[in-house]
Amino acid sequence: MKKENIEPFFAALKAANPQPNTELEYTSVFELLTAVLLSAQATDVGVNKATRRLFAVANTPQKILDLGQEGLESYIKTIGLFRSKAKHLMETCRILVAQHGGVVPRTREALEALPGVGRKTANVVLNVAFGEPTMAVDTHIFRVANRTGLAPGKTPYEVEMQLMKRVPPEYLVDAHHWLILLGRYVCVARKPQCWRCGVAQFCDYAPKTPAP
Repeated sequence: MKKENIEPFFAALKAANPQPNTELEYTSVFELLTAVLLSAQATDVGVNKATRRLFAVANTPQKILDLGQEGLESYIKTIGLFRSKAKHLMETCRILVAQHGGVVPRTREALEALPGVGRKTANVVLNVAFGEPTMAVDTHIFRVANRTGLAPGKTPYEVEMQLMKRVPPEYLVDAHHWLILLGRYVCVARKPQCWRCGVAQFCDYAPKTPAP
C-alpha cells in the first residue's frame, strides 16, 4: 500500500465506524483481561456465552480463586483448551491478589508476567482498558496487514512494528479494532469480499480480484 493511501484508508474506516470497540463483553479491566485470556483460539461469541455465566458469580480475582480449578472449568468448558486456560487464569488471579492488590497492572512488563498473558493479550488490555496506542496482532490483523500491503511482515511482531510506524498517530488508538473487524467480516481468509469493502480502492490486493 502506497504511503499516500494509508491516511484515506483509515479515514474511510473511521467514517464507517467512528467509535469501534472490542466484541468481547466486559464491565471491568479484570473482566476484559479474563475474556481476552480465554479468547485464544476461540470466537468472541463463544467466550461471551461462557463469561456471562462466569462473571455473574465470579468477576474478581478472589472470587475466581474461591471457585477453585474445577469450579472455574465448569463455567468455561465450552471454550477450547479450557483446562489449560483455567489453570493460567487461576495462577494469574493468585498473582493479582498477592502482588497487585487484586488490581490489573497498567504496564506491559507486569501484564506479560501473568501466566497465559503474552504480548497480544497485553496489547489488548493496554489499548482497550487504558487507551494506549498499541497494536494487538491476531490472525485477522496479520492477514489484513499483509494482504492489503498496509504492513507486510512474516511474524505478528514484524507486522505490529510495521503498523506502529505506518498508521497515522490520530488513528492509532482505534486502528486495531478497525482492522480486526475488517478481517473478521469482509477481508476474510478464504475469499475476501472486495466488492463490498469500503477501503478496496486503497488496497494492493483488491484491484486484482475479479468480482463474484
